[in-house]
Parts: sequence; C-alpha cells; structure tokens
Amino acid sequence: MKRKTWMSWSSGKDSAYSLWRLQQSANSHVIGLLTTINADKDRVAMHATRKALLDRQAAAVGVPVIAVDIPQNCSNAIYEERMRGALDRAKSDGVEQIAFGDLFLEDIRRYREDMMADQIIDPIFPIWGEPTDALARRMVDSGFEAYITCVDPKQLPASFVGRKFDHTLLDELPASVDPCGENGEFHTFVFNGPNFTQPIGCTVGETVERDGFVFADVRPL
Repeated sequence: MKRKTWMSWSSGKDSAYSLWRLQQSANSHVIGLLTTINADKDRVAMHATRKALLDRQAAAVGVPVIAVDIPQNCSNAIYEERMRGALDRAKSDGVEQIAFGDLFLEDIRRYREDMMADQIIDPIFPIWGEPTDALARRMVDSGFEAYITCVDPKQLPASFVGRKFDHTLLDELPASVDPCGENGEFHTFVFNGPNFTQPIGCTVGETVERDGFVFADVRPL
C-alpha cells in the first residue's frame, strides 16, 4: 500500500522533480504540498514566488497546498513552532512521511531528521546524493521549465536572475556554483514539467535587490 506523503514544496525545481519521482513510485501517494509562506508579502518564503503562482502550480500537479504562514523576519523559534503545528496536522491527516528535495547538505538533512525524531512521520529524501551536474541536466531533459527567481550576488552574478533554467544557463554557470544551486547560489520557480497538466502562464517582471539578494518578480499572465 502506498504511504500518504507530504512534499516539502518550495515552488522550485528540486521539489518539483522530487514530486515527479514520488508520483511514479509504488510506495508513495503525495496528498499535500507543504509550503512556508511569507505572510507579510503573500509569497513563498525565500523563493519569493507569488501565492497566485503557487496555487496554479498546485492545480497543475493535482496536489493541494498545505500553507504554513510565517512573518517576514521569522526567528527560528517561530519557524519551529509553526512547523510543529503543521506536523500535528499531518498526523491527524494520516500522513506517514514528508519528502524533502535536499541534495547533499548534511547539516540541513540532520536538522530535518532531528526536528522529526519524536514524530511518527518519517522524513524521506528522494533525490539525495545524486550528482548535481547530471541531475540538473536531467531535470531539463525531463521537461521541467523554470525561471531563476533569486540570486545570491556574493556567489553568482546578478545578471543570472530572471533567466530560464536550461542547458544554456548551465553551460554558463561559474565553476564555483553548484548546478542545482544547493549552496544557496540561486532559487527557481517551475512553470512546467512532465507532471503538469499544462504550463503556467507567467512572465518575468522587475528585478529588485533586497536583504542582500537579487529577486526577479515572476508574474502570472
């Protein structure tokens, strides 16, 4: 029997690719997209994806959003309190595992495992340990389409923000940058993929610099 699963959903390529893997799995049935929302801005935290686009993603992949609202300047204590509330809801909904799109950062994985250590819900990592150079290419070849929504200019030139995540971009990334942006070099918004019923109509709007990061405002058509 397939295990009821929530996908930790950032609106980006790693979670979208992980979801696709799980949807093809004989062991998992994904029933929710667990997403932290900046309640002050009505956007996905860090990726800055508009809530309207998040809702269109959920409709396209056929899985509802489980929103966790957090303030813009969220402390770790508040974040963990809100996440514990989400885990309580997961248990009441019969969720047996939560999937994360993490790739190789041991401290992040250990944090998630420690946070869920006293829960009856298991953390799983569908794409953990896959070489990110090959994985990034495979994402593109599989039909995932995304825009770069956020860049850390200390690690990647700001000119990359707003660009499409494709083979051309991967060819041009500096050698110091992880192809999947796992070290926080960049974040993405996925607008199409093999598990989408249809592409999400959107366009890249203005670019702004805020809190040391550069953001491209992807807008729904």
